[in-house]
Amino acid sequence: MTFPANDLSTLIEGANTFSLSLSGKQLAQFARYKELLLEWNKRINLTAIIGEQDIQIRHFLDSLTCTLVTGDLSGQAMVDAGTGAGFPGLPLKIYYPELKLTLVESVSKKTSFLEVVIDELGLENVDIIAERLEDVGQDPDFRESFDWAVSRGVAKLTVLVEYLLPLCRLGGRALAQKGEGALEASGSAARAIRLLGGGEPEIRPVILPDRQRTHYLVVIPKVALSPAKYPRRPGIPSKRPLA
Repeated sequence: MTFPANDLSTLIEGANTFSLSLSGKQLAQFARYKELLLEWNKRINLTAIIGEQDIQIRHFLDSLTCTLVTGDLSGQAMVDAGTGAGFPGLPLKIYYPELKLTLVESVSKKTSFLEVVIDELGLENVDIIAERLEDVGQDPDFRESFDWAVSRGVAKLTVLVEYLLPLCRLGGRALAQKGEGALEASGSAARAIRLLGGGEPEIRPVILPDRQRTHYLVVIPKVALSPAKYPRRPGIPSKRPLA
């Protein structure tokens, strides 16, 4: 793979601020990912973020900041719940090629895009599940089997924990990328977190380059098994949050 020398300078500089170093191969993969995202976004609604610099910061670098709390993900199993156009899962897979990644996305047009990205970037050991999160969480093949269950912007935290925690193995962790209301949301979701087997959340602030607002990485350890009835059937978690 090849890429223009200065094409991803914003990503390179941003990664350096978080002590993240990208190889030539990884930069080539990110360059092609960006091209595919812009190309496909003309046909289907993948993202409203289409500026060259914004893609590098608000999609790629934002996803990579998860490494600040995950550490080395090589050999670990991660599920990206409601991945959309692949964030944060695919950038993390590019950075840690040995990560075992499962992407969950119920919209078939988006899964078609994900398949193309995975193929063109030469990513291995990535599975795509085109189902609702509630159904995946009740599937014995996936339930309580992941080291990390991650999500970005899918739902408010009181709903999101019902999707994520049943997918985490005992001793695993859920990771939610949330905005400025993360501290308040964590308090509001405390009951739901305990009910679903989660422990005390750890909250890490992150400020991206050229962004004024702080966002947060909310990490919830899985300390007990999730009750069998959760997640509830499709649509119920969002209509009747546990908190």
